[in-house]
Amino acid sequence: MNTYLNHGAVLFRRSIALARAEIVTLAILLGIAGGAWGFLELAGEVGEGSTEAFDRAVILALRNPADPTDPLGPLWFEEMMRDITALGSNFFITLATLSVVIYLLMIRKKHAALLVFVAVVGGTMLSYGLKLFFERSRPDLVPHGAEVYTASFPSGHATLAAVTFLTLGILLTRLQVGRRVKAFFLGMSVLLTLLVGVSRVYLGVHWPTDVLAGWAIGSAWAMFIWLAALWLQRRGQVEGDVGA
Repeated sequence: MNTYLNHGAVLFRRSIALARAEIVTLAILLGIAGGAWGFLELAGEVGEGSTEAFDRAVILALRNPADPTDPLGPLWFEEMMRDITALGSNFFITLATLSVVIYLLMIRKKHAALLVFVAVVGGTMLSYGLKLFFERSRPDLVPHGAEVYTASFPSGHATLAAVTFLTLGILLTRLQVGRRVKAFFLGMSVLLTLLVGVSRVYLGVHWPTDVLAGWAIGSAWAMFIWLAALWLQRRGQVEGDVGA
């Protein structure tokens, strides 16, 4: 009798784990679809010029009504926004990615390291490819609070922040056991992504829809990498503490 009960308990736990895995997979697929759909919708609206009034209103709302060259808030806040926007720069993203990749290699998780590398490099290529395709001009309403060299749509900082911080946030949750710590890492990854995007609009270097599109496509790409990690993990090709 005990043997049958133990066997039944094992089957029950496996069924629960399988159902949970399927729910997670479905949620990720919905997230990917939602992000891709949101990006395509924004791209279509931007192409038709339907977002111009919204974009202009948001940027001007962040400026002194009497002097559009002056962002709202004291000088220290403006400087803080420049510091925040640097978190989405190519230099910082490269530094953070290489640091994590080297760490994962040091603890002998080479497949996880490769996954992180592919996630960020792939997201970078995706961002620049989309910029070249859409070739949207930068905002011309106010002086730029930071130097810019590429097209505007989608925001590269917002895209790469979403790709990098969300991917690393998911990775860090796999290295923790407590739910509070997991929630902290995920919450911080989302917060950093949002702050970088908001700073781009505040500094006048991106239209709000550029940032929204960057968040959408960057999040979709990060969740696609997460889904790939789940699939590879189940095949035993990615270390078990990454990607689920």
